[in-house]
Amino acid sequence: MRLTTKGRYAVTAMLDLAMHGEDAPVSLSDISKRQGISLSYLEQLFSKLRQNTLVQSVRGPGGGYSLARIPDSISIAEIIGAVSESIDATNCKGAGDCQHGEMCLTHHLWEDLSDQIRNFLRGISLANLVARRDIASICDRQNAAVADLLLVQGTN
Repeated sequence: MRLTTKGRYAVTAMLDLAMHGEDAPVSLSDISKRQGISLSYLEQLFSKLRQNTLVQSVRGPGGGYSLARIPDSISIAEIIGAVSESIDATNCKGAGDCQHGEMCLTHHLWEDLSDQIRNFLRGISLANLVARRDIASICDRQNAAVADLLLVQGTN
């Protein structure tokens, strides 16, 4: 099982939004600069996140995105699910037809692992991640790097 870029980027972007969006909407352009995720990819992800009522868009000057619910109520599993990402360690996507149309010997093991991963990710909210000091430190570093880059670009 492997979590793809889509799921990883969705979680990263939502965490960025949770960390920067308390006072005002956050533009996808700002998330793109801080996280190194292409703007067009973020637009696709946020369309799905909005459809699943995890974010809301604000139009006009100073517009962007904000969380549609409080960070305590948004789980990492919910974010991954919103972008159509499956948390499944089986080879058959849970269908039980892994070995020539029949269930393989280890099907239940991989199915149990998938359940454990889903339960683990359901138990972690955006608020849990925002509260971590190591994540706050990384956020501060990213903000400083973007500020430095803008300063350098402004002097050229």
